Amino acid sequence: MKICIVGAGAIGGYLGAKLALAGEAVTLLARGSHLEAIQKNGLKLIMTDGSSQIATPTLATSDIREAVKQDVVILAVKAHSVAAIAPSLPSLYDAHTMVVTAQNGVPWWYFRQHGGEYEGIRIHSVDPDGIIETHIGADRAIGCVVYPATEIVEPGVIKHIEGDRFTLGEINGIKTERIQLLAQALKQAGFKAPIRNQIRTEIWIKLWGNLAFNPISALTGATLEQICQYPLTRELTRQMMCEAQAIAEKLDIKFGITLEQRINGAENVGAHKTSMLQDIEAGRPTEIEAIVGAVAELGRLTQIPTPYINAIYASVKLLEVTR
Repeated sequence: MKICIVGAGAIGGYLGAKLALAGEAVTLLARGSHLEAIQKNGLKLIMTDGSSQIATPTLATSDIREAVKQDVVILAVKAHSVAAIAPSLPSLYDAHTMVVTAQNGVPWWYFRQHGGEYEGIRIHSVDPDGIIETHIGADRAIGCVVYPATEIVEPGVIKHIEGDRFTLGEINGIKTERIQLLAQALKQAGFKAPIRNQIRTEIWIKLWGNLAFNPISALTGATLEQICQYPLTRELTRQMMCEAQAIAEKLDIKFGITLEQRINGAENVGAHKTSMLQDIEAGRPTEIEAIVGAVAELGRLTQIPTPYINAIYASVKLLEVTR
């Protein structure tokens, strides 16, 4: 398959390296010293056992116009970066190109092919002007929930820390031939790629914890373990998650685990810095809108009060400005 990774950073590079090593025709879109290192030396992937491999993509570039038409486009940039790149994506499409949305938080397509009273509503926190939807389109979109943890240890070198699951789902819940082909390609590359007919439920299970742990860590500098073990922040986490659960259940989401199980799962990860804390420390924009702002917006839509979520959202938005 011809697969373009838009944003060959830690997660995108991990995906692209293993897909290229499995024989797929991979195009990597990257920039700066990371791109230069890939072009010169290939993309080095260091696995958890210390072994390493060098992957050679079909093309590594910063110019999307250099790429040919693709079977699959995997958007591996962060949620707040999608709108800026969306207008350039159609140059990668043929009639059947899939676009895999691998962002954290609530996806822009959430109420597309959803059914029910909210069908067709745009989530303004994620796609305020409709730019993303205009240049991707719901018919191309494939939902994806990302579970691995990886990092760029130096330009052109990605280290895999844990996890290998990328859960997939058509936004209309149908197990199509195209998504089965995509899942097969990922499995042949060594990933777990289960297909879910309720991809929104899978999104909520990850989001349920992220909407609390990410912003609290950004505000306090604490790890997951510290947040869960300190009584006051554990209770704050629980209150935020209770608000989110009420929203999700109003949208017909049924969680297969309890709130305490979700918190305990995060605690067991240990002294891990969330991606939002890492972004704050590096002076980068955060995914606050997709992870927290969008949930607050869904609260207004469903008429579920979200005082805890609103307060934490406002605090992180101010932190972004003051930092």
